[in-house]
Amino acid sequence: MIVFNTTALTRKMKQNKFLLPILLLSFISWAQTEEDDNYIEFNDRSNVVHGVYFGLGTYLGEIDGESTYNGVFKVAYVANRQFEVGFAAVGFYSQQDLRIDTFETLDFAGGYAGLHVEPILFGRSKVNLSFPILVGAGAVVYVEDNNRDIDIDFDRNDWDEVFVVEPGINVLYNISRYVQLEIGARYRFSSKIDLAPNRIKNINGFSAGFGIKVGIFNMGRNRYKKHLRDE
Repeated sequence: MIVFNTTALTRKMKQNKFLLPILLLSFISWAQTEEDDNYIEFNDRSNVVHGVYFGLGTYLGEIDGESTYNGVFKVAYVANRQFEVGFAAVGFYSQQDLRIDTFETLDFAGGYAGLHVEPILFGRSKVNLSFPILVGAGAVVYVEDNNRDIDIDFDRNDWDEVFVVEPGINVLYNISRYVQLEIGARYRFSSKIDLAPNRIKNINGFSAGFGIKVGIFNMGRNRYKKHLRDE
């Protein structure tokens, strides 16, 4: 005759009831560990994306109604692909063809440098819109143009300081995380110039052109799990 000990059976079932969840949790934990071992996780979702670059550009504009060629150099820090702050320098040459006498014709040249700031819209897209502004100071001078043989003669005392505020608008195209192209336009506001001959009163005027920036634009970019077999 087989006699069942109901008390012992009940106790054993209760033990198994608690043991099963423990085993299940242990298995899940082991499986998760195995899965994590096959991945590299970049947990920097909340990090600010940094960037730094130097840039060169060329712009065509006008001063006092005459063609003016501008060269631009910039170096800047980019915060979270939303804002730039740095240094910019501009040099320009304007073909004024101002006849002084039979043997002397003057053109106009100068340069200025200062603080560069640039708010950026749609920074996470391939194409961005930005609004640069340069606030700085520099100097301007008349130069002798004798059959395109340029001679800058500072002994003439024909130079003057100038203060500049230059806002603009750019369209930016991100070729890669290292290279960015820009095309844009800007308007230069300047202080009054007191420079003989007194034909040019200021260097106000529009200019438009293009440039290239080289650097790293998204250091610390957001990344997620990457399977080791993808390496």
